[in-house]
This record gives sequence, structure tokens and C-alpha cells, in this order.
Amino acid sequence: MKRFFFCLIASVCLISCEQEGQEARIVWDTYGVPHIYASNQEDLFFMQGWAQMHNHANHILKLYGTSRGRGAEYWGPSKLADDQLIRTMGFDVLAEEWADSQDPELREIYAAFVRGMNAYAEAHPEAIQPENREVLPITPKDVNMHSMYVVFTRFIGGSDLGRVQRWPDMGSNTYAVGPSRSASGNAMLVQNPHLPWFGEFLFFESNLILEGRRMYGTTLVGFPGIAIGFNENLGWSHTDNTIDNSDLYEVELTEGGYLLDGEPTPFQESATTIRVRQEDGSLSDVELPLFRTEHGPVVKRGDDKALTIRMVGMDRPNMFLQWWRMINSSNLEEFENALQMAQIPFWNVMYADRFGDIFYLFNGLVPQRGQDAWAYWDRVVPGGKSADIWTEVHPYEDLPKVKNPANGWLQNANDPPWTSTIPMTLNPDDYPGYMAPRYMPFRPQRSARMLLEDESVTFEELQEYKLSTRLEFADRILDDLARAVDSLGSDGARAAMDHLEAWDRTADAESTGTLLFFNWAQKFGPYRGSNYAVAWDEEAPTTTPDGLADPARAVQLLEASAEEITGKYGTLEVPWGDYYRINYNGKDLPANGTDGSLGVFRVAWPGSGDEDHLYVGGGDSWVGVIEFADSVRAKVLLSYGNATQPGSPHFGDQLELFSRKEFRDAWFTDSAIESNTARVEKLEEIQPKSATE
Repeated sequence: MKRFFFCLIASVCLISCEQEGQEARIVWDTYGVPHIYASNQEDLFFMQGWAQMHNHANHILKLYGTSRGRGAEYWGPSKLADDQLIRTMGFDVLAEEWADSQDPELREIYAAFVRGMNAYAEAHPEAIQPENREVLPITPKDVNMHSMYVVFTRFIGGSDLGRVQRWPDMGSNTYAVGPSRSASGNAMLVQNPHLPWFGEFLFFESNLILEGRRMYGTTLVGFPGIAIGFNENLGWSHTDNTIDNSDLYEVELTEGGYLLDGEPTPFQESATTIRVRQEDGSLSDVELPLFRTEHGPVVKRGDDKALTIRMVGMDRPNMFLQWWRMINSSNLEEFENALQMAQIPFWNVMYADRFGDIFYLFNGLVPQRGQDAWAYWDRVVPGGKSADIWTEVHPYEDLPKVKNPANGWLQNANDPPWTSTIPMTLNPDDYPGYMAPRYMPFRPQRSARMLLEDESVTFEELQEYKLSTRLEFADRILDDLARAVDSLGSDGARAAMDHLEAWDRTADAESTGTLLFFNWAQKFGPYRGSNYAVAWDEEAPTTTPDGLADPARAVQLLEASAEEITGKYGTLEVPWGDYYRINYNGKDLPANGTDGSLGVFRVAWPGSGDEDHLYVGGGDSWVGVIEFADSVRAKVLLSYGNATQPGSPHFGDQLELFSRKEFRDAWFTDSAIESNTARVEKLEEIQPKSATE
């Protein structure tokens, strides 16, 4: 009996030790994705910090150094404008306030994540480029300031600060398909953010296995946790929403201040010093005066007027904790409890789970405003009335949301919440006029059309829809253009129209009509409502706008486009992929997809070009297509790969798949991970000795 008891204890200890040994490690797969096994949160986030630095060390240091507002000190005058913006917004002071008010659990997450990043830098100094070493060590404050820089200046206030003009179609697509519309009876989800392929917009993919719970997905490089992801029970995606939660005010200056309600009001004044590195390595000082009004910080000042900005979210320090609650949820009730934390100030949420629930939320912090009209706030607002300075936001209960709609699917492609279903479930008249505008561009129309035309969607079909390069704008307008050419066109215009009528209306690499149509559309302007004979109508949201308001102009533009292309190439028969290319980290590949304004679901928007080619600058970044069966099925792609470190084999290694319009499997289970393991790092091997003594 004693011998049996001893053997039992030994077996339990052996199993326990084996489980602990398996959990406390990073298993790297052949695409450079870390599968992180841990038995506690501290170890998990330590290893995620280590893994992010392994794949992106220099990129992270550049991001954090910039977000500190000290980029000019590290790298010279090219970073001065960023430093000025960060100091103007007061992120340094706000980060201290957040650190004091954040949930203790989140502070522990940050501490472990940062400790992992610093441990990697200490263990691998050769991986850090000399010009980035001064940024070390990283602190939890850096995580706070980087999140502020990204969320407030790139998303919430991006339009008002003029930042979004740098890319033509930053946004996303997402689907949730319910059991009634799914061929298998299982709910399915599409995750598909469209962001630039550079800078602070790059994603990092990881698989977190905490005490046996599996959490897979992505977040922006430099952020802890998972912001778009799935587990064994559920998943969600984000898209940029049409929320207006930032306002730019124009105030009239008067001696010593500005006018508010007709009365002179003094600025809150202070100053800061920015250090700027010169070519010879010396540092010079630039003094930056800072002014605040009752509206917020002054971002631009003239002789008699100034612009000041007000944003939501400055009082919500637990955004990453909310994401952590979301990925740790097991069902819709728990997930909604996480959403009700209301710490994430932006981004739609699209959800699906293995129980068959699908759900859409127009998520974010919407100011409670005195003036109801969208147009009143969708401009530079006259800043003379204190009544226009909002202080409260709408609670979760007020936000537009749809759960398990009768049509069996939900979509969002950066359109307002009203068209998340067709027919529309949400009535915009039930909400304040400033909640969201009313329109549905061609990309969400294409998004909805693919589901409208399929009563029983398979997992394979959903992948095809995600990769579809069919142009909704071409389907809508080519018949009108053909009639105009017939009545008004020259022989050259008719030859060009014949070419377009033979075209397959896709932006695949081998398509030979895409270049002509793209050139014409760039001249025509698909977004301009005045170009159409029939305006968009919410009573016919997927068939309007339509017709040509000026047929003669449209024909002239087609003639000009054809002449440009034949003059350059000698023919109109130019494959799209010969002209439109992927040029990334030394890779030169044919591209597919195009600017989303043409109504394409596979967005790959142009970022640069030369005399002979146009190059992809962003668009499809992370893609996940997930079916929530008893065992989760997922196809994924991180277009540009999971690393930016010089010499990494994963710096651009998924671009060939992107070029071929293919996905890869998400290696979610132990057996899949084991079959595709490249190497393993044990926690005990990478953890600093001082942490284990």
C-alpha cells in the first residue's frame, strides 16, 4: 500500500512537473508566431514582452522613444513635430495620472510585459541598433504614453489633427455569420483590419495559453495582450467606426486670452523644453509654450484665432484590462460585461461564438451634446459658447447594437451602424443625430451583397468572400458609362469601353481591365455624391448611388485614361499585377486588390509609386476567418509577416501568400503547434537570474 501511495505521489509530481515545464515556455512556429504557455499572468506577459522584442526590438524602441515625446532628442529634427504634439496634448502628465488610477491587475500586466522586453534587450544587446539604445530601459509609463499617442492622435483625434490624410482608406472589414445562415450550423467570424504597413500600425500575432485556456490573435506592436482575437468559445474583431468623439474648436483671441460666452477668458499657460539632436550629436533646446482653454489644449494659434481640441477617453486608463477581460470571456454575457467597462473609446465590435450568438456594437465613447445635428459637429466648431463644451458621454445602454438578427448575419466595413444588417434593423431616428451619419459607401455595399446572395455560407466560401477583389463600383457604373460612350464617345472611347466590357471586374493580379478602370475612377471620384444622377438612399442602400450626373465628363475622362495607358504601355492589355506591386523589405511581388473606394472587399491601397509602378502601402493587415465548432477552425494571415528585425526570416515572409490570395492555418492546438515548431525557449532560460533567486 505504501509502495502504491509513493508511486501515485511520484506520478502526480511527474505529471505536474511536465505540465509546468510545458506551460512555462515560448514555442516558436515556422512563421515566427510565439505560442506562450504559462501557469500565471506574470509569466505570460513577461514572455509576451520578450517575444515582441525578439521580433520587433528596434521598431518598439523607435515607437516608444517617439511616444515619450523625446524623439527629436534621440533621432533629430525629423521627430520634432511629434514631440510638439505629444507635449501639447499633455500625455506625459496624463500618463502619471493613469499610473496612479489604473487597476492593480493592469499595473501588474504592464510591469511583467516591460520586464520581459528589458530582459530581452539585456540578453541580446547585439539585436539593438546603436541609435536606439538610449531609449532603454523601457518603463510601464512608455506603454501608457504609446497607447495615448496611437489611440488619441491616430484614431480618436486623427481626422481633427490632420493625420488621416496620410492614407486613403484606413479602416477594416468584419463579418459575423449566425447558425441560420451558416451551412454547418456553426457561427463564423471574419477579422480584417486595414491599416498602414508601417510605423505604429503594425500588428503582432501570438497564441497565449494560460492554465490551459487558449487565446489567439493580434494586437499592435508595443501593446500587451490581444486586441482582436478568439478563444475556444468566442471571438471578436474591431473596425474603425463613424463615431465623432473629438471636436476641433475655433476660438477668437483677445488680449491675454480668448472669448468664451462673450467674455475674455485667460489661457492656462505653461511651457516645456524639447531637446533636439543635431547632426554633430550635440543637443539644442527648443522652448514650446503651451496653452489650454476650457475646451482643451491649443493645437494651432494664429494672430487672432486659435484651434483647440477636445477628445473623449482621457479618463479611461484601463483599456488593455478590458481587452484582457474580453479574451478571457466564455460567452456573450461575460463578453458584454467586459464591454460595459467602457474603457475602449473607439472601434466597432463584431462578435461570434460557438453557442450560435452573433453580436454587433457601435462601441466607443460618444459625447452627450446639446446640438443634435451631425453636421453641426462634423466641422471646425465655433468655440465661443460654453454650452458646446460637452462633459459627459453616453452610457453603454445608449449605443447602437444588434444581437442575433433575423437575417442571420452582420457586417461592418466602416459604414455607420444602421447598415450592419440589410434590411436595416437599427433605425437611426431612434438615436441622437450626432450618433453617426447616414451613408453606405461601395465597399460596405459589396460586403453586404456577398452575404445577401448566399443563403447558406460555408467556411470555404467565407474565405473566398474575404479575398474577393470584385469591384462594386464597376458593377454599379459600367452600364451607365457604356450608354454614355454609345451616345457621346469617340472611336477611342468605344475601344476603351469594349476593353472594360470584356473585363472580369476584379482587381486580381492577372486582370487586364483593372488599370484602365482604376485610372478612370481616380479621375472620376467615386466618393463625390455630385457625380451621380441618383443619390444614395437609405431606402435602397445597396443599389444607390447610381447613374452619371455628367455623362459627357465621364466619357472624356475615359478617353483621357485610355490615352495615358496606351501612350505609356502601347496597349490597354496590362495585367493589374504587372503595374500594381508589393515592394516590402526587398520583396517584389504582383499585388491584388485596390483602394476600398472602388467597392473592393480585399483592400490593398496604394502608398507610393514611380513612373512604372504603383506600390501597396496598406490595407489587409491581419485577417482571421474563424468557425466556432466543437473544435475551432481558423485560417489567418498577417500580410507583412510577424517581425521587423533586420535579418529575421519572418520580415515579409507571408507576402507570397498575400500575393497568391492564400491563407495559412492558425496553429491553435497542442498537436498543431508541435507539428510546426521551429524552436522552444523555456522561461527558466530567458528569465533574469535575479527574478528566480
